Amino acid sequence: MTEASQPSASALLGGETPDIDRFLSELEGPAPSPCGGSAAAAAAAMAASLVTMVARESKEWEDGPGIASQARALRARLTTLCADDVAAFGDVIAVMRNRVGTPEQRDFALGEALLRAAEVPLQIAEAAADVAELAALASSEGSPQLRPDATTAAILAEAAVRGASHLVDINLGTVAGDHNSMRAEGLARAAAEARARALRSV
Repeated sequence: MTEASQPSASALLGGETPDIDRFLSELEGPAPSPCGGSAAAAAAAMAASLVTMVARESKEWEDGPGIASQARALRARLTTLCADDVAAFGDVIAVMRNRVGTPEQRDFALGEALLRAAEVPLQIAEAAADVAELAALASSEGSPQLRPDATTAAILAEAAVRGASHLVDINLGTVAGDHNSMRAEGLARAAAEARARALRSV
């Protein structure tokens, strides 16, 4: 929530080149660089931060401190996954550019790299789905004046889950019989249900 007595968002970011501005510039850069998976992780991490704030500031919510701790841990997890996604995508690019070996060997190496690359967005989707659940809880149990922040968190988290799940499907498009796509689809449904619950609470 924004109040006149509070510092502006730009002041909070600070510096001539805030971290968020550097991150956005990296998203615009050529691969390998932060891309869709990293953006999804960042969106979910922001959602987790909103949940942390709502839970901490809802003084009447008995479980608020515990929810805040869970959300803070998910933010740390998603921050790590943001960097992991860059590394995994870089590995795929490196394999695609490598012309060493037979076509069969290169196809096998690419399949392995895509499997590894799919694991990171799946982990992002899992963490973001957990954030969505916490956001739904904060929307119903948090202080009334803070519930719109919690619903915003739920919306961001669901979008992150959907984006990450889409990347899982794309990375596994040439790999038959993998169960991760079904897992990602289930996470997307769960996040959508959490978002719907959050919106009903306001």
